Amino acid sequence: MCGFVAMMTGTSGTALPTPEVLRTMTDAIRHRGPDAGGHWRDDDAGVALGHRRLSILDLSEAGKQPMHSSCGRYVIAFNGEIYNHPALRRELAEAGQAPDWRGHSDTETLLALITARGLIAALRACYGMFALALWDRKEQALHLARDRMGEKPLYFGQVGGVWVAASELHAFRALPGCPQGVDPVAVAAYLARGYVPDGMSIHAGIAKLRPGRVLSLRPGAPPAEATSEDFVALATQGLATPASGDAATRTRNLEETLHHAVNDQMIADVPLGCFLSGGIDSSLVAALMQSGRERQVETFSVGFTDTRFDETPHASAVARHLGTAHNEFRMSEADALRIIPELAHIYDEPFADSSQIPTALLCRAARRRVTVALTGDGADEIFGGYNRHVLGPKLWQRLAPLPMALRRPAGRALAGLEGAGARSATMHRLAARVGLPVTFMDKLSRLGEVVARADGLPALYAHLTRGIADPGALMAERLTTPVIDPPLPTPLAGLSGGDWLMAQDSLGYLPGDILTKVDRAAMAASLETRAPFLDPRVVAAAWALPPGDRIRGNQGKAVLRTILARHVPAAITERPKQGFAVPLDRWLREGLRNWAESLLTREDLIVRACLDAEAVSKLWKRHLARHGNEGQKLWTVLMLLAWLDRDTNAEEQI
Repeated sequence: MCGFVAMMTGTSGTALPTPEVLRTMTDAIRHRGPDAGGHWRDDDAGVALGHRRLSILDLSEAGKQPMHSSCGRYVIAFNGEIYNHPALRRELAEAGQAPDWRGHSDTETLLALITARGLIAALRACYGMFALALWDRKEQALHLARDRMGEKPLYFGQVGGVWVAASELHAFRALPGCPQGVDPVAVAAYLARGYVPDGMSIHAGIAKLRPGRVLSLRPGAPPAEATSEDFVALATQGLATPASGDAATRTRNLEETLHHAVNDQMIADVPLGCFLSGGIDSSLVAALMQSGRERQVETFSVGFTDTRFDETPHASAVARHLGTAHNEFRMSEADALRIIPELAHIYDEPFADSSQIPTALLCRAARRRVTVALTGDGADEIFGGYNRHVLGPKLWQRLAPLPMALRRPAGRALAGLEGAGARSATMHRLAARVGLPVTFMDKLSRLGEVVARADGLPALYAHLTRGIADPGALMAERLTTPVIDPPLPTPLAGLSGGDWLMAQDSLGYLPGDILTKVDRAAMAASLETRAPFLDPRVVAAAWALPPGDRIRGNQGKAVLRTILARHVPAAITERPKQGFAVPLDRWLREGLRNWAESLLTREDLIVRACLDAEAVSKLWKRHLARHGNEGQKLWTVLMLLAWLDRDTNAEEQI
């Protein structure tokens, strides 16, 4: 796993930034690759590449980057892993297309494959996660590419007549003339979602390349974008080739596909382990990793000293049953509060999924023992693991016939259960007494908004996933274009119900939130994470299943539960889904109050964030007065302000 910078002059007469600037930009992402660095430039061609390396495969000098192809045509800076690269080497040898190998890195394999088949065909043959910059001497073109599902980040833009690409915005900010202010459109999108979506960044003129895309840059020519392979292609492939056989056969075949993906992703020349929360997804990955192996797999979990938010007992039970070498880390409230001032730097643009806190702590703790960790990420989006996938279509089926005049007061009544002071506390106690998750009341309040406002499945999805339903209400100026989710691409436009919701999550929420959260937290600790559920074979196989295999009755991930039950008794893993919940509402009223207030009252930050000071103040006062729990909305605002104030030492304010 690595980070890179690429630059190419976009117009004649424009000079490349100096070698010192390239080095400074590359050093800005040193955390992504602390083991080695490399730089290459061709001033005559107007192109330069910088690379930081986290050595995972081929720790020798033969794996050093930027790397040149054996034919001399290509130079590459690569961030990622190609899990099937040993098989691809064999294919090249059988076809008589293998070069004289210098080492055994996947980057060298990829270069040979590109030489033999071309870039897009090579990427389609690769099972892996990646972002890359490839200079083609013959075509005088710089190609940028990102993996199918968006596991690895890639930003690009034009600064002072020079095309620039990098793994993180940190590198851009080391470049003289780089935009520093925020794009109001991006701010609105961020407030709504809690992350800045692909296709833009927080800075105008810089964008994240969308998953599965190849962007080709040539001096004096407009950028040309093509698709190598993406989620839409994988889902379409699955839908076009339905899984055959009875339920038992389909389940057995999927388990075999998952086992192949897990085994492929265990390739490494450094210590490797697995995150384990004790839920369906991570437990299945851990089970398949340990299956058939005498050596214990290292597993890692993090929990709170506050038992209401602690999932470590479940993880420990799974680990004991599987026989893994389990590492459990206890996180106190003080531990969580200490890392908050660092989040604005870890996430190099505003990011407001509060589970970033335990994720960052888990990554740091795991890195003490391993360099690579497998995760269960992607299973929820691909196999129907969220409540909205299961209950959303049923809810809309019941709501649709009801007139809005009846739904509005009913929705407001539901939302009101999360209201003022003593009533809210009483409802939380009742929920806890009957065994409901600690996040239940917040979800009930959101359900009230859905009942009161949704006018279709897209609107229902928006209300269920929006951090702030009306971002314009907090902004200094309302945008003329509302923040909405784009319609599904044509091949998937006919989807409905749970499939429609899963596709939306896979295209937006998965790369924008889940994968961003884990990538930045892991790479800040110089830890590589891998997600077997996002293997293209697994994604296509999931979408080839009949709907009942993924969502059955009121239960999502049905087929994964069946597979897991062969390895771990259901009694150990079955429980209400909670995720990495943290007590934001209380923290903001107590331990984080001074820190929050110092940011929320900074007029200069409010102006730079394009926010309305009065609206922000009202939200803060409402929360402090316990007229509602506005913790998530405030966290979204605070992460934007903290990011703008990231050069200030905020630790003293907590």
